[in-house]
Amino acid sequence: MSNYDLSSEELQRYDRHIILDEIGQEGQQKLKESSVLIVGAGGLGSPVAYYLAAVGIGCIGIIDFDEIELSNLQRQILHSTSNIGSFKVDSAEKSLKALNPNLDIITYQASLKTDNVEDLVMRYDIVINCVDNFASRYLINDACVSNNIPLIEAGVLGFEGQVMVIIPGKGPCYRCIFPESSKQGRISADKEIGVLGAVAGTIGTLQATEAIKYLLGIGELLFSKLLIYDALHASFRKVELKANPRCPICGDDSSITELNN
Repeated sequence: MSNYDLSSEELQRYDRHIILDEIGQEGQQKLKESSVLIVGAGGLGSPVAYYLAAVGIGCIGIIDFDEIELSNLQRQILHSTSNIGSFKVDSAEKSLKALNPNLDIITYQASLKTDNVEDLVMRYDIVINCVDNFASRYLINDACVSNNIPLIEAGVLGFEGQVMVIIPGKGPCYRCIFPESSKQGRISADKEIGVLGAVAGTIGTLQATEAIKYLLGIGELLFSKLLIYDALHASFRKVELKANPRCPICGDDSSITELNN
C-alpha cells in the first residue's frame, strides 16, 4: 500500500513526470501538497502560473489588481482578446482551471501593501515575484526575508532577462544585490522601452522551474547566483552573488524593523 494520494487520472496526467527518477510518485505527491504565491499575472506571471498548474502544484495563489489591455496580449499568455477589460486574476483562474481542474486556485484582486503582504506570503511555501516596479520588489523581498519564505525574483527588459533565488538566512536578498534607489520607475520599464514577449516566456518558465526544483529538493538552485539571459546573442551567464553584511533587512545590523510601501 502506498501513501500517495494520486488518482488514476492524475497518474495518467503526470505520467511524464512520474517516470523521471528525480520525481516519481513521491515527488508528484509533494507537488500536489505544495502551495505557491505568484505576485503578478502579466508577462512573467502568465508562464509561471501556466507551468505550475500543468505540473500539478496543489494550491496556486495569484495576486494582481490590473485589468487586461490589448497591449498585454503579446506576452501575457493566460489572457485572450475576449478577456480585454476583465481583471487579470479572473482570466488567469479561468485559463488555469481549463488546463487543470484538479487545482485550488486562489485569486486576490488587489495590490500587495504593508497591511496585507505578510499575511499573504506566510500562507504559501514559496513566493514568485513577477511584478515590475522597485517599491513592490523591495516590499515583497522584505516580507519574505522577515518571515523566512523563499522567493524567486526575475525581471525582463527588451531582449534580456534575469532570475535569482532568495533563501532567507542562507545568502543574499534582493536588497543586497540591488540597493534601494530613489528612482520609483518600473524596473523592467516594459511600457516605455518594450520587451520581447518570448523573453518574458523564457524567464517566467525559468522561475517556474526553479520553484519546482525547490519544492522537490532536487538539482542546483539559482541560489546566490543571478542568471542573465541575452536573447539577441542566444547566451546565458551566471553571476555569483554575495550577501551584503550592511543590508538593511538581512544584514548583521538590520535597520528595517517594519515594512513600508
